Amino acid sequence: MASDQKAPIFGDATQHLRQELTGASGPAALMKNIKVFGIACFASLGGFIYGYNQGVLTGILIMPSFGGHMGDWVDNATKKGWYTSPPQYDVSGKLEYQKVNVAIFVVGVVIQCTSAVTGPACIIAGRFITAAASTDPDSLGLAIGAISVNVPNNAEVAPPELRGSLVALQQLAIATGITVSFWIDYGTNYIGGAGPTQSDAAWLVPLCLQLIPGIALAVGMLFMPFSPRWLLHHGREAEARKVLSSLRNLEQGHPLIELEFLEIKTQSVFEKRSTAEKWPHLVALTPWNTSKLQFVAIGSLFTTKAMFRRVTVATVTMFFQQFTGINAALGIRSNTTSLLATGLVGVVGILTTIPAVLYIDKLGRKPVMLVGAVGMATCHIIIAIIFARNEKA
Repeated sequence: MASDQKAPIFGDATQHLRQELTGASGPAALMKNIKVFGIACFASLGGFIYGYNQGVLTGILIMPSFGGHMGDWVDNATKKGWYTSPPQYDVSGKLEYQKVNVAIFVVGVVIQCTSAVTGPACIIAGRFITAAASTDPDSLGLAIGAISVNVPNNAEVAPPELRGSLVALQQLAIATGITVSFWIDYGTNYIGGAGPTQSDAAWLVPLCLQLIPGIALAVGMLFMPFSPRWLLHHGREAEARKVLSSLRNLEQGHPLIELEFLEIKTQSVFEKRSTAEKWPHLVALTPWNTSKLQFVAIGSLFTTKAMFRRVTVATVTMFFQQFTGINAALGIRSNTTSLLATGLVGVVGILTTIPAVLYIDKLGRKPVMLVGAVGMATCHIIIAIIFARNEKA
């Protein structure tokens, strides 16, 4: 009983000490941790690639030159879905495997670009290899799934006072990628004219441009640090302390480094002891045991009522975000006006995400989510009224 009472006291004490050492969260904290912020921005390039890959085909589908090559694969709604929704995957990997994932992505893009000669089969194959063009990471292609999920997690390198902001940065990168793809589609749509004389470059250029951030990510990963949590969990304590010191731009003996290092180590020791008690045959951190532990971790999400409640909150929130039907409301129309409209919607998405990145740690997750939910509901009511008034138009 005594230990149960000491736990929250210890937690409050460490939190109070951290606040004294770090100061307030928010934009000032981002500037104070500029190195971590820069690393997180680069890591979010995976999110940018994911967002660009999501949005680029939306505009391409209405281009006359693309339709001329694809035939009824553009006119038929069922066949069109294969371009934008390939099968779902959840591919995982570590930092050293990201170059392979980027290579797979590049192959997928190249295959798509050959469809000007080979036809719709290569677009489908390329989309299968790269990624799905949805608005949320719930349907992932072979390469983008790995790139967007396994680019070093911003939360892994973020100090607690910035964790919410740097995780939200991934969503900002996705929104930016989608918006950039919309505007590039809008601009290239006029190459050779927006009618029957349109050049194949109108849709080949947006597809080929995916290679630039992909290659940039591959090169940058050569200089990305390992997560201190991963290093410590694998017994590389000295290296973990060194990386943590570098990320925080503080001396290794600084009280803040000592505090965070001990917090990480405590969690790692707890996880290892729990594993040793429940699954002693999985203690050795071999690749096979690590894979098994991933399934064990998933199963543990449903073993207690408290964990199940947390999983439900997370999954139901994401489900209803998509269930709102905003994708249908912004559905593809056969004119350039729709390209302009989707581009403007993308800009709004970026502008509304920026405040969350800057202030989510200062205001808290729940208030930000409630404001977003109210804003979304208001916008949907407006859309419904506009659709209803113009239904017969």
